[in-house]
Amino acid sequence: MHSMWKGAISFGLVMIPVKLYAATETRDIAFRQVHRVDGGRIRFRRFCSVCDEEVPYEDVAKGYELPGGEMVVLTEEDMAELPLATSRSIEVVNFVPAEQLDPIMLNRSYYVEPEAAGARAYALLRDALERSGRVALAQVALRQREALATLRSRDGVLVLGTLLWPDEVRTPAFPFLDDDIAVRPQELRMATSLIDSMTTDFDPADYHDHYREAVQELVAAKTEGREVLQPDTAETSDGGLASLADALKASLEAARGQRLGDAAEPAQPASKSAAKPAAKKTAAARTAKAGDKPAADGAAKRPSTRRKAS
Repeated sequence: MHSMWKGAISFGLVMIPVKLYAATETRDIAFRQVHRVDGGRIRFRRFCSVCDEEVPYEDVAKGYELPGGEMVVLTEEDMAELPLATSRSIEVVNFVPAEQLDPIMLNRSYYVEPEAAGARAYALLRDALERSGRVALAQVALRQREALATLRSRDGVLVLGTLLWPDEVRTPAFPFLDDDIAVRPQELRMATSLIDSMTTDFDPADYHDHYREAVQELVAAKTEGREVLQPDTAETSDGGLASLADALKASLEAARGQRLGDAAEPAQPASKSAAKPAAKKTAAARTAKAGDKPAADGAAKRPSTRRKAS
């Protein structure tokens, strides 16, 4: 990893020199805009709407549009003169209970690494935070923008989490909030029971981006000239359920049956070669390769639709 910021944590009279590293990354499939005919990449040029000429990058400035349409041009020199007291420091202002932070305010996370000279003070702040059960509330300037942030301990490392400012969180103004919607006690009990029956410990490894895996398999299949097996469309019919209570009851019975089935399955010894649950198969495992032999157990095959990869 490459550090993207260098400065210091200001904790009372203590200064802890640190570096910041992006703690997360997006794994979305990146597509290029191309010409459908020959695959050539589409390129964009900067044109001025006034003089209709291409503008080189060094002549591009920031512009703030006024309500009347007038444009205020701000140069790099103008922006450099703005005061940013926290441009090179993570200034701890106070400490708050972690449960008081609304998750809707969370923005981005960064790992905090101490410089050698500040390792001991870093460890002291980390351990004190863990013992207190609180998070540090701080202010920091990243990419010429001041942000409210938190400092907390995770797996022995301090994590800086930038927050949205309060006025950046929208107020939900939906018409249904003004309605007096009656909830029946029986439905509420069944909904609560359904939540209880579906409650489990959270393990991020249990969840996968199946769409991304399918796109990767599609790209691989087109590259190699293979056929791609289209997954069967799951039925989403409500089965003729007449009411919300019927749907809750059916869902509760299905959830209980699933739990009983899981409990009845014998424990399998853990091994690297153990097969994964069918629900977690990647799109690659579902791809039909040329020359595959028919199933030897005589099980009936489901009809499937195939299309040739272009």
